[in-house]
Amino acid sequence: MIERLEQELHPLRAKLKQHSVYKSICSVKDIQFFMENHVFAVWDFMSLLKQLQNLLSCNKIPWRPSGYPKASRLINEIVWGEESDLDRNGVPMSHFEMYLQAMRSLGASSKKIDELIVDVNAGVSMENILSKANYPSHIKNFLNFTFNVVYSNKPHIIAAVFTFGREDLIPDMFIEIIKNLKMSKEEDLADLIYYFERHIEVDSGEHGPMAIEMIKQLCGEDSKKWDEAINYSKQALELRIKLWDGILIYLENKKSLIPVE
Repeated sequence: MIERLEQELHPLRAKLKQHSVYKSICSVKDIQFFMENHVFAVWDFMSLLKQLQNLLSCNKIPWRPSGYPKASRLINEIVWGEESDLDRNGVPMSHFEMYLQAMRSLGASSKKIDELIVDVNAGVSMENILSKANYPSHIKNFLNFTFNVVYSNKPHIIAAVFTFGREDLIPDMFIEIIKNLKMSKEEDLADLIYYFERHIEVDSGEHGPMAIEMIKQLCGEDSKKWDEAINYSKQALELRIKLWDGILIYLENKKSLIPVE
């Protein structure tokens, strides 16, 4: 079944790998515009991950067995790497925090994502955040889909989107971006290149295979679960393409996500 899933996703994955957005990143200004948009996908990825941990491991007191010992081990190892990795200076931080660090070192504005985190810390629901936020459609639709999946509370669907719509996609995506970044000598790109290269190293060498094994465990021999995994993975890839389409427009128009006041 895993072979069928990967075969059906191949055209969308190929379309993503060949997307024009990669070749449009040619300067530090382009990188800034890209990161201001892309940071939302870096952030919401963690909610998919943590919801999987909530469902596959017991995070309640008193503790009890979750019923998913193998999947629990896999997801806890991935959480450990994503939520508490080491930056290039050996400082513990999440990959999202590394990305924010790279944004700030390059002069990209983190205003929009900072405002979102402030709302989350204040207890505002994602539904209210997205209804009031002035995000372009490519970001809003992407986030809406992610949190609809998160709140489905169905481990096999969340794991499919996490694995095939996001985690398993990351190596190809970042390799293409890095090829363009290394052409630029305008700024110190060290933080961002470290972030990308770390993702490639961890996701292709460790987390990707772990996540695929988790999908096999969660879907098992249930054909309905495999069908749902395929359907939601396709939706995730289609929305990633639309996210790239939206970012490409900002790059082509040399436009920041943050309006000049």
